[in-house]
Amino acid sequence: MKTGIDAISFYTTQYFLDLKTLAEARGVDFNKFYTGLGQEKMAIPPPDEDIVTMAANAALPILEANDLSTLDHLLFATESGIDQSKAAGIFVHGLLGLPKRCRCVELKEACYGATAGLQMALALVERNPSSKVLVIGADIARYELGSPGEPTQGCGAVAMLVSANPRLIAIDKEAGLFTDDVMDFWRPNYRDQALVDGKYSTRVYLNSLLETWSQYAALSGRGYRDIDRFCYHLPFTKIAVKAQEKLAKHNQVELSDEAAEALLNDSLRYNRITGNSYSASLYVGLTSLLDHAADDLAGKRIGL
Repeated sequence: MKTGIDAISFYTTQYFLDLKTLAEARGVDFNKFYTGLGQEKMAIPPPDEDIVTMAANAALPILEANDLSTLDHLLFATESGIDQSKAAGIFVHGLLGLPKRCRCVELKEACYGATAGLQMALALVERNPSSKVLVIGADIARYELGSPGEPTQGCGAVAMLVSANPRLIAIDKEAGLFTDDVMDFWRPNYRDQALVDGKYSTRVYLNSLLETWSQYAALSGRGYRDIDRFCYHLPFTKIAVKAQEKLAKHNQVELSDEAAEALLNDSLRYNRITGNSYSASLYVGLTSLLDHAADDLAGKRIGL
């Protein structure tokens, strides 16, 4: 039996700031953002939108198009939590009118949260193949004004319906794992904005990529050329290009900056105009790939 993503839906706010405007206000060349970071706009939630409303809007098209009578779990991943005790998924559950016999859990593990939710959902469906699980990642990335992280702000939500015999994507059982206690990014309870050491965080990101890849390759027996397309977590769009080059070099494959960007471009379109969405961003990239790929992806393997 295969398990995986049966449906996926992406939502972000209608409001944005063009980074040309931000560059002008900060007195820098806009290409520092457009080219250097690969970011053109940042999505901005208005006062009447938060992670709950974005999550509900992401999930609504899935509810409207599918029979969810056997939905028994809602797993909500976020690092922009609105309550230290009550799970944000409870509010989404109420807004969407989901069945009462539905377990709601909020997950926080930095930007890995939605992937942790997806892995948990796969296990739940394997245990009970008739059930369906709704996994949602929603976040608002916010940094101090004038800080290096300011142009990478953004927001968004992705909802995924996980089931047996999925119509969209079957997930392989093999996955690479890696945990390390580092202080590249954090937000204490007393702060509204995150703290980040950008250059160090990039090094941590690339090291984590190689560590997880090494285990995945050992478990699966697959190599770099066995992956047809790639999607990355996207704190800013350009980091995916750096990651693809690093991974190719690690596997002794020559790949230029232009070739890496061409390989990834379909998966980067949405992030360029929304900015960082933390736990949702990997799946924003996946949604972008599915929406924009010109070639037929049927039967292809996508590296997440």
